[in-house]
Formats: sequence, C-alpha cells, structure tokens
Amino acid sequence: MEKRSKNHVAHCLVLPYPAQGHVNPMLQFSKRLVQRGVKVTLITVVSNWKTMTNKNFTSTIEVESISDGYDDGGGEAAESLEAYIDTFWRVGSETLAELVQKLAGSRHPPDCVIYDAFLPWALDVAKKFGLLGAAFFTQSCSTNNIYMHAYKKLLELPLSQTEYLLPGMPKFAAEDLPSFLNKYGSYPGFFHVVVNQIANIDKADWVLANTFYELEQGVVDWLVKIWPLKTIGPSLPSMYLDKRLQDDKDYGVNMYNPNSEDCIKWLDDKPKGSVVYVSFGSMAGLSEEQTEELAWGLRDGGSYFIWVIRDSEKGKLSKEFVYTSEKGLIVTWCPQLQVLTHEALGCFLTHCGWNSTLEALSLGVPLIAMPLWTDQLTNAKLIRDVWKTGVKAVADEKEIVRRETISHCIKEMLETEKGNEIKKNSIKWKNLAKNHVDEGGNSDKNTAEFVAELAQRCAASN
Repeated sequence: MEKRSKNHVAHCLVLPYPAQGHVNPMLQFSKRLVQRGVKVTLITVVSNWKTMTNKNFTSTIEVESISDGYDDGGGEAAESLEAYIDTFWRVGSETLAELVQKLAGSRHPPDCVIYDAFLPWALDVAKKFGLLGAAFFTQSCSTNNIYMHAYKKLLELPLSQTEYLLPGMPKFAAEDLPSFLNKYGSYPGFFHVVVNQIANIDKADWVLANTFYELEQGVVDWLVKIWPLKTIGPSLPSMYLDKRLQDDKDYGVNMYNPNSEDCIKWLDDKPKGSVVYVSFGSMAGLSEEQTEELAWGLRDGGSYFIWVIRDSEKGKLSKEFVYTSEKGLIVTWCPQLQVLTHEALGCFLTHCGWNSTLEALSLGVPLIAMPLWTDQLTNAKLIRDVWKTGVKAVADEKEIVRRETISHCIKEMLETEKGNEIKKNSIKWKNLAKNHVDEGGNSDKNTAEFVAELAQRCAASN
C-alpha cells in the first residue's frame, strides 16, 4: 500500500459475485463496517447494477462498477455458463485493475479488497497493487471444508465411498455432499468456480465466513488452524437481530420486485402458525414433474401456503391446480424476511440455499428441506441431523419428491409433537444467532478485530 495520511480512514472495496444471494450478505457486512468507521465502496458489474431495485444503501456506501463482459445482459446473454465465467474472469480482472488504478489517485485510495471467494482473481489484482485482501465465503464452513478437500485432491473424484468423515465434521453420506461432487461432471463450470475458491487463499490476509461459531464449531476450530478465519455472521439486516443499526430492515437491493403488500395482507388474515412458506431461491428451477408433485403435495397437506414462483416457472403449473388452490397464494417474489417473522408462519419449505438456511435459523423458523443441487444437499443434512431444525422431504429413485412425501412433511411439522420439538430447537438457534452479532458476541468481536487489524495495517504503511 502507498503511504496514507495520518488521519486516513480505512477504505474497503467490496466485490460480490453478481447474484442476489452473494450481494446481500456482503452488503450487510459492509453496513457493519461503515458503523465502525470504515469507508466502503461496493463494486457491482454493470449488468447487475441495471437490474437492481430499491438501492437505498447508497447514502453510506459508494458504488463503482466493473464489467463482466456482458454489460447489456449479464450471464443470461452468454452462450453458456462456461463462456460467461471465462469472459467474466478475464474482463472482470482487467476492469477491476483499471478501477483500483483510478481510485489509487483519489483523495481516499483503497486499502483492502473484500472479495467473494467465487472470484479469486480479485485477490491477485489486490496484491498486484499492494492492497490487503479478504476472502468472503457466502456458503457454510462445512461446504468450504468439503471443497477444500476436493481442491487438494484429498477427496477422490468421482466419489467411490458411501460415507465420508472430514475433519471437524459429522459423518456424511456421499449423497449429502454438494452435487458437483456426488454427481461429478454435472455443471463443470460451477464445479471449477466452487473448488477454485481455495486456489490462492494462502495469499489472503483474512478469510471471512457468513456463519457463526456455535453453528459450525467443530469445522471452524479446524479451519482456523490453517486459514486466518473469522466468522462474522449471520449477515442479516440488524433490525431482525441485534437492532444496533437503526432502520436496517432489509438488505437494500433487490433484483426482483417483491409483492410485499399482497403477501403481508394475506398473512394478516391467517391463524398463528398455520402457513407454509415455499420458496426455492433466485437461481435453480424445478422440473415440470416436480412442480406438479409439489403443487398437489401442498394442496393435500391441507394447510395455507404462500408459494413463490418466478414468472419463468409459472408455465409448469397446471391450470387445474391454479383454479383449485383456494388455500394458497402464488406470487412471483415476496419480502422473505417479513414473511419468516410473521406470526402466521408455521414452517418454511426451502431449497436450503445458505442465505435462506441462515435466515430461518436466525429467525427461529422450522424447515422442510427440499434441496435441489450444489451445497443445498449439505445444508439439508445439517438442518435435519445436526441442528435438528427441520425434516427432509426425501426424493425417490427418479429424484422427484412425491406429493405424499410433501404432504406428510407438512403435517408432521404443523400437527405433531415432533414438529413442536423442532420449533423449540429452532428458537434455541435464533437466540444464539442474535447473541453472536450483538455487542460482545463472537461474530461482533471478530468484526471489531478485523477493523482494528485493518486500521493497524494502514497505520503501519504510513
């Protein structure tokens, strides 16, 4: 780093992978840094910035853009995922270097790049300019540990065992490992991305993880021996946890327009604990057959439900179901945090993406786990068998979760003693999550340590 003035305030560039589930936690962590006096500039890709709505964080966080090579359409404009990644890695690296060069000559030059671990090339750019670098993992430490073992070839691929025991973790069946490993060869582009998160991590000054210590104690204890790891999560809006950031009620950006009023008004009329919330996140889609099975499973479960189905997926629903689903509300998007904290909610039927999993854990919501791919399979295993905050809707030999299984899971969660026990357990994790980010909690201390170390490094460069 170049010499800084005596009164220099540490300045971090924050670069997420351009997907809602990656932007949100990194943006929330940025707000925590700003609260502690750090200057933050969020870096988006041009195509991503164009699609974001509700950009209400910009009074405290500045924004700069780099290019992914597809400024008018993002990943959807690429001929394949592999083509997008190849182009983004090349063009992103070049345009990030140009941005750092530009900002280096400004009144407030950057000191550190906090980069999404999906984008390890950002660390190479940071080091080229003498900046500090912090990897930010948006997945669980358990998942990161599995990918590290795959990267170091300590896991033989294709998988040849039925069970695996990795350091600091419970025993996993092969089918509970991320899909890129247990279905080796599927999505080669993504396999390359997730495994290569580890490629240059030994050059990182810090490794930040959106989890909290008690949630993954064994694996965190193991990873801190080999990485400069700090758990700083759960990275949710403060008003849902410690309430120390006033008015921090949402993430601040949306790539979809939520049907907020319709959802909440509908929930207000429903009995306490009676509604199943169904959402599969912003990326993966269900097959037509799975969509139909889920639809009739929800109806046969007999409970009220809100089902989030993106416009691109709606054609998979039969007209017959739409006409007969009088107990359900189907929306294209909704304010998930508001739904998860509504007293009418009984449980959350989820794909087990890490953000949705952390949100549910942090808000005390029982889960029906219905994982589709990637780390969702691993998260589902932890939800059911380790944290005991939900049940799993198990797929058949054709990899379809049948309607009978779905309706059984709903009734089990809302109508049985087992469901009550899971609810009590969920409240335990909710309290732990709040304690970790509250003043003096483990995640709060780790964030404070990061800021102090950053300031110390900046001062040392004067």
